Amino acid sequence: MSHWLIKSEPEVFGIADLARVRCEPWSGVRNYQARNFMWKDMQPGELALFYHSNAKPPGIVGVARVAGPPRPDPTQFDPAGEYFDAKAKASAPRWWLVDFEYVATLPRMLTLTELKADPTLAAMAVCQRGSRLSINPVSASHFARVCQLGGWDGAGSQAAPPPLVPTPHGPL
Repeated sequence: MSHWLIKSEPEVFGIADLARVRCEPWSGVRNYQARNFMWKDMQPGELALFYHSNAKPPGIVGVARVAGPPRPDPTQFDPAGEYFDAKAKASAPRWWLVDFEYVATLPRMLTLTELKADPTLAAMAVCQRGSRLSINPVSASHFARVCQLGGWDGAGSQAAPPPLVPTPHGPL
């Protein structure tokens, strides 16, 4: 089982939004490497650290779970939408998404500065200069350390989630 880090700007869609809606399609990702992580690597049930980017301060604020298998991102087909891709066809989609469900808000946010200062976390992709991907794999040891520092014990996080129906709240 893999672990992930997903980034979102809190004023666009933050952990509080995910807590409110419970499950959300991670739409609007337009980077091939991030797309491939969702399309080819993510599996239902895997956990992701939720990172608030472009915030003051940026940092890890919660945990989400991959709620289902990858599927075509419908925003690529909407000519009026911000994420429209004229080269995408329903028979040959270019962009994929997974749904994420809310698991927890960390009792304590871990800022990027704190992540970089911890020698056990300094190798995380989010800590590397120039790392701009919105989705990154995270090692099991890094995931456990972040949860420990954030004050979350993960109670119940591996239990089978109740069936949730994703709600379309627009692109992220």
